[in-house]
Amino acid sequence: MVGGINGLEMHLLEAGFETGGAKTRGRPLVLLLHGFPELAYSWRKVMLPLAAAGFHVVAPDQRGYGRTTGWDARYDGDLASFRLLNLVRDALALVAALGHRSAAAVVGHDFGSPVAAWSALIRPDVFQSVALMSAPFAGPPAPSSGAVDRLHEDLAALARPRKHYQWYYSTRSADADMRRCPQGVHAFLRAYYHVKSADWKQNRPFPLKAWVAAEMAKLPDYYVMDLGKDMAQTVAPEMPSSAEIAACLWLTEDELRVYSMEYERVGFQGGLQWYRCRTGRSYNAELDVFHGRTIDVPACFIAGASDWGPQQRPGDLEQMRSACRKLSDVRFIDGAGHWVQQEQPAEVSRLLLEFLRR
Repeated sequence: MVGGINGLEMHLLEAGFETGGAKTRGRPLVLLLHGFPELAYSWRKVMLPLAAAGFHVVAPDQRGYGRTTGWDARYDGDLASFRLLNLVRDALALVAALGHRSAAAVVGHDFGSPVAAWSALIRPDVFQSVALMSAPFAGPPAPSSGAVDRLHEDLAALARPRKHYQWYYSTRSADADMRRCPQGVHAFLRAYYHVKSADWKQNRPFPLKAWVAAEMAKLPDYYVMDLGKDMAQTVAPEMPSSAEIAACLWLTEDELRVYSMEYERVGFQGGLQWYRCRTGRSYNAELDVFHGRTIDVPACFIAGASDWGPQQRPGDLEQMRSACRKLSDVRFIDGAGHWVQQEQPAEVSRLLLEFLRR
């Protein structure tokens, strides 16, 4: 645990440091930022290869997650502390608390990806390179034109009424829907991880044409849900069999239990607050002052070939090439879905080290 992190006491995993609490001997820092519904533990399979290559590797439980404390768990609590710019402050404070003046790289997966991207955009002097996973960065938003986004009304009006998962995750009921679901948190997470992985053979992503209901409805149900279902109900039909679970070497039952025990203990609301900041207008508006700014440090993008994440916002993958001026690689890894660093850790480690050495 490291205290004094922008109001947090932050739980983290480390590799590549001296015993006895002494400062690392000149090892460059690599900061690993997880997404939802994950933990620092998500990076367990890439930390040692990075440390063996000479890096001080740190993966925190981010604000709202796991054993990190100091955040407000109430739906009606301090939502502002979960906005993107404050999550960047968390990363900055952690770098300083670890005794470093900079990080050789900040690496973000899923919702950790925009935190990593904004960290590199705002403080390139501290975050000297950035690796994004699963979620592309399209650049700072343009100031609002005042146009009304009708996507959600149009999704609800389809012949098969639908809703977008990020707006569902922003509802008051979402935490209880998952935390108190009939199948239990462990079974819910097993189905959720399975359906977004390469093990679910229906994951065959392709580019969508536009942010309109007819196109967005082509996404899997775990992204664009049936209007009357919650997330636990959405993934329950895809619960893998006992044989499939036993064959899942990238996420054994013991490994899954690390996640399920933490989410049973603290719930999902901390992570869901991030979605509320994203879907609400007020916290997005403060980002448009950076419109036109680019990420000018070296960057790379890594995703699973079976991951719909890079396609879920039409155009973002293409816009990332302009938003990241020194984007060297866009790599899609076979045999991986959304949980790329867990499903194919050896290849992710190889690509990260290749990028870091350049």
